[in-house]
This record gives sequence, C-alpha cells and structure tokens, in this order.
Amino acid sequence: MMNYTLCPKCGKETEKLYDNVCKDCFFENIRLAELPLVLHAKTCTKCGARFNRGKWVNAGNAEDTVIRNVENALSVHDLAENIEIYVEPRELSPYMYRVRVEVDATVKDEPVHQELNTEVRIVREACDMCSRISGGYFEGIVQIRATNRVPTGDEKKRCIDIANDVVHRMQKKGDRLAFITDSLDLKDGADLYIGSNNSGRHICRAIIVEMGGSFSESPTLFGQKDGKDIYRITFSMRLPEFMSGDFIHFKDKVIQIKSSGKRTIGIDLSTGSRFIATADEMKGATHTASMADAVMTVLVAVEDNAIMVLDPYTYETVTIKKPVSFAAQAGSEIPVIKTEYGLFALSGEHALENLR
Repeated sequence: MMNYTLCPKCGKETEKLYDNVCKDCFFENIRLAELPLVLHAKTCTKCGARFNRGKWVNAGNAEDTVIRNVENALSVHDLAENIEIYVEPRELSPYMYRVRVEVDATVKDEPVHQELNTEVRIVREACDMCSRISGGYFEGIVQIRATNRVPTGDEKKRCIDIANDVVHRMQKKGDRLAFITDSLDLKDGADLYIGSNNSGRHICRAIIVEMGGSFSESPTLFGQKDGKDIYRITFSMRLPEFMSGDFIHFKDKVIQIKSSGKRTIGIDLSTGSRFIATADEMKGATHTASMADAVMTVLVAVEDNAIMVLDPYTYETVTIKKPVSFAAQAGSEIPVIKTEYGLFALSGEHALENLR
C-alpha cells in the first residue's frame, strides 16, 4: 500500500517531498536557467579577437563569438545535473543576432526543460593588442647584427621572417603581447620593436637554432606598474662571423665555409677533408677571402694528387693540391682562390655558380 503525505504548502497528497514540499510546489519556484534579454559581444575591428570573461582572446568567426558570449552569460541552477545546452544563433544583421537556447537537465532526479531567448549585439572596438600596436607600444628591441661584419640583405630578411613566425605561433597560443610594432632596416643590421620581452627571447633563440650566433640582454628601467619596476630590454642578436662562401684561416688551415649555423661546416682546402666546429671551437679563426675573390685560371696539367695551374696574378706555373672530386681536363679553365696562405683550386657546382 502506497504511503502518502500532505504537502505543508498546498495541502495536496504526495508520494515524495522535495525540500519539504510537493513536486509541483518545489518546481514552481525553480528556474532552471537564466539569461539576460540583451547581450553585448565585443570583437576587435582589426584582428577579430573577442572579449571573453574580462580579457581579449583569439576568436573564430562571428557566430562562434555569439555562441561563446551566450554560454558565458547563461546561468544554470545550482541543483541542476546532467546539463545539456543547445544554442541556435540567427543573424539579423552583421551586428545583431537573435539566439534561442534550450537547456535540459535533471533536478532532484527529475527531468527539466527550459527555453530562453536573447539578443546579441556585436560591439566593435580595438583590442588590447591592436591598440598597443597602433600606439607604438613595445617592451623590447631585438637588434640584429653580425660579428665583425654587416649582415646581408637575405640574412636580415630571414631573421625578420623567423621573428614573424615566432610571434604568430605565440599569438595562436594566446600570448596577446607577442607582436612586432615596427622594424627598421639599418646599414649595420635591423631593429625589431617587440611587444614583450618574452617574445624577444623566443625570437633570438629561434634565429640561433637556424642561423647560429648568440644574444645578450641589456635591461633599462622605464616605469612602474602596480608598484613593480618595468624594464625595457635590448636584445643584442649577433649572427655568426663567417657565412657560406667565406674562406677562413684556422689553425694553419684554409677552410672554405659551406654552411654556418649552430655549427660551421666547411672543407679543408689543403686536404679536402670535411670541417665541423662550434662557435666556441672556432675562436681565433680569421677571415681571409670571399667567394667574390675567386677567379678563373688555366689548368696546365693533372697529376695523381696535384695539378699545375697558371697563377692568375703572376702567370707563373705552380703546382697545388688536387681537389677532391676533381674532373677538369688540362687546357680548361678552373676556379681558384689566392690567399696570403697560398693558392687553392675550387671544385663543385657551388664554386662554378658563384663565378658565372
């Protein structure tokens, strides 16, 4: 036999009490969800970022922004469990959406359904990042230079491309201060004005991974925020002293540089052997010639391990080391490089292409 009890509020018989009242009395005062009739969604006019929960974040399209704002503004009852939310936005204009929301949940193990409607108005303004960029804001400067030489135009362009790639990746991860305010092309290198010192370090490290070199930091106090000192840092990025096509003198050897990055790779012109060294290992190396100094001369004769050529400046016949993979025939012209440490024959397409 079923036991019934009287609801103390309405007097009806009920099988079960919900917080000391019957089901009808309990649920007549339960509002499953609440939502303001009008919402304002801030989006950036330039980059499309949206303002979410007190901060600017990268956003998708306008509809995604509307849905996120509705979800953030939706308030669901504390007793609700197993909550399911369906949001259906309908565009009225590029700046206004009508949104229908359905909420399903269980309260006290009882299923509850509610429908709500709201209007979302798109408010366009400049986000924190775009405002800072337009105002010329920067926290640090990356100064791109090279050790004992001037960076080439290609090197400067590659460094700037690397910097743009770095800040783009950091922005995708949510770093709103990862941006480049300005870049200056200078005679001795390039200066990049950056939004945060953290991005400056990432830029320098990325350049070193690909192109080698080193960097140092010089902080300068330029203000205070919330009682804390704020420093503007100059990052001195130094590209390697030697680059592809250079000839260096190192430990009584003349080395033709093939590539320069975290390690310098080249060819020992005296033996034809491969040369590999880190920047620290190359201390004491000096620049002795560039590929632009190479000239063509006549190959007089070819022997087992040596060749005879005309000295391009004295026109005397001299015997020098035969390069590895040498295939030229007597009577032809070959590229050579003359340094204070001797005359050396060059081989390979790399040498020939630079002389054409």
